[in-house]
Amino acid sequence: MGRVAVVLSGCGHLDGSEIHESVLCLLHLENQGHFYQCFAPDVEQKKVVNHLNEEKLDETRNVLTESARIARGKIKPLSEIKAYDFDALLIPGGFGAALNLSTFAEGGEDFEVLEDLHNAIEEFHNLKKSIGATCIATIIIAKVFQGKKRLKLTLGTDAKFIKVLENLNMDPVPASVDESVADIENKIYTTPCYMQPDDLKGLSEGIEKMIKELVI
Repeated sequence: MGRVAVVLSGCGHLDGSEIHESVLCLLHLENQGHFYQCFAPDVEQKKVVNHLNEEKLDETRNVLTESARIARGKIKPLSEIKAYDFDALLIPGGFGAALNLSTFAEGGEDFEVLEDLHNAIEEFHNLKKSIGATCIATIIIAKVFQGKKRLKLTLGTDAKFIKVLENLNMDPVPASVDESVADIENKIYTTPCYMQPDDLKGLSEGIEKMIKELVI
């Protein structure tokens, strides 16, 4: 049985973690016999979005508190994550990855990754432990390793996002929603999820394949 740290970024695909992706990650971890612990940064969301009409709301929410909705309260602050305690790190997608875990939503390719997460990714990698990401969260891995390693990563088949990975000096691999891309040498695993057209069944299959390689 593997031990996996799962980093969430809120609750809801427009301003936090994508709920389908997050729940399917947790489900497939459990189905494959692994233990998981959820983490999230204890910071305010960059913005709050009405998921019915996609309008910005004039209110504040805490990323850790919102992520607890998905984790059913079983969650810890990201500042407490320690790579020594786990076999792998997994980051589900959702626009919260671009808003709350990084500044990608604000700065485009010239962005920064939240310090606690940046440090965690480097620590997991230095200890030769696996790292996985779904959907847009893959961009975080690309940024952390920019200028250090040329990784095989996927953001699906959209030419615009393939170009983003190229500009970050990565090796983009086009993949459909039900596929997973493995950079075996660097122990990095990614799957497109909602970077591709909506397909919940395919999304589940892609996540299942990724987790089978992420945690052995």
